[in-house]
Amino acid sequence: YIWLRFGGSEEANTLVIMAGNSASAASADAGEVRWGIIGAGDVCEVKAGPAFQKALGSRLVAVMRRNAALAQDFAKRHGVPRWYSDVDALLADPEITAVYIAAPPGSHLELALKCAAKGLPTYVEKPAARNATETRQMIAAFEAAKVPLFVAYYRRGQSRFLKARAVMESGVLGTVTSLTYSMVKPPVVVPKDGALPWRLQASHAGGGLLLDVGCHTIDIIDFIVGPLADVVGGATRVLSDAAYDVEDTVALTGTFAGNAVATMSWSFAGPPGGGQDEIVIRGTKGELRLSTFGSEPVRVTLYDASGSATVTEHAFPRPAHVHQPLVQTIVNELRGVNGGVDACPSRGDNALRVAIVIDAVLTGFYGGRDDPFWLRQGMWPGQF
Repeated sequence: YIWLRFGGSEEANTLVIMAGNSASAASADAGEVRWGIIGAGDVCEVKAGPAFQKALGSRLVAVMRRNAALAQDFAKRHGVPRWYSDVDALLADPEITAVYIAAPPGSHLELALKCAAKGLPTYVEKPAARNATETRQMIAAFEAAKVPLFVAYYRRGQSRFLKARAVMESGVLGTVTSLTYSMVKPPVVVPKDGALPWRLQASHAGGGLLLDVGCHTIDIIDFIVGPLADVVGGATRVLSDAAYDVEDTVALTGTFAGNAVATMSWSFAGPPGGGQDEIVIRGTKGELRLSTFGSEPVRVTLYDASGSATVTEHAFPRPAHVHQPLVQTIVNELRGVNGGVDACPSRGDNALRVAIVIDAVLTGFYGGRDDPFWLRQGMWPGQF
């Protein structure tokens, strides 16, 4: 079948829903979750998109991009029955029962509110929004609509991080005393035409790479050892002549699990070819090491009374589609598999905790983060 939609822009006056050979809504399995994607860009090519097709009880039925040609191309290459260039048209598709928002964070609030108004369970990319204020608005809208809001901190579904959490819950490290984390990456190369990547524009990203990259570590630490508290920190733009205005260097301290101390730092102004990414959790009997973005084994070192060490490494293959384990928990929850035991572990509440930590650390740089601070660019204290 082929559907046509007319009206609006010249781009919209084109074929926006392609012919497909999948079952119609009337004949689809009522028990499966049928997904629509808003913003079918790079993250959907391998990391996320195929997860909705490969998860058990899940089917990807439509995708949307503002650029109609790119939407059509994605649908054709990935075997998706329909494509759209208009958000409202996708949300009106009667076959869709859940939505994945893969657009930049600057549009998350607006898009999420549309999904909530339609009563559609929604999986939104991380970070949930540009600040805690927007995150709270999203959570409130989904609570009012009585539909779930899931957030793409997908490491919570991966075996590697589930193992790290299990190690901590086992108590083998003794009394937990400290956690350290360090990330060092070279600066982002800005294209010769001077067009800044959206990840370096506060209006789209909510800040610098701490929002796009660092949020993953803040969340997975929350998952492994529990929420951070008493967070203080700061941020600077070390590369004062950089093309961007957002922060590139961040440090924080906080507490967790009672009186244990966390110290974390990120430098996105490191040397070419250099790199560091390591979480170290120490206790009175040993330590646990792993990275956020690598695939090396989880390394557990235990010490006996004499100081002799026993090292155990737990290796796990990297998922072909990194979102898939978490997406499976969402699908299971929505389908009521195992009576809700398989509920998704990444939702609005943990996303809000991440946003609160980030706001606490970046508030000095931006002169506050409770308001639409991205509209005050040029007046941020950290720029000068």
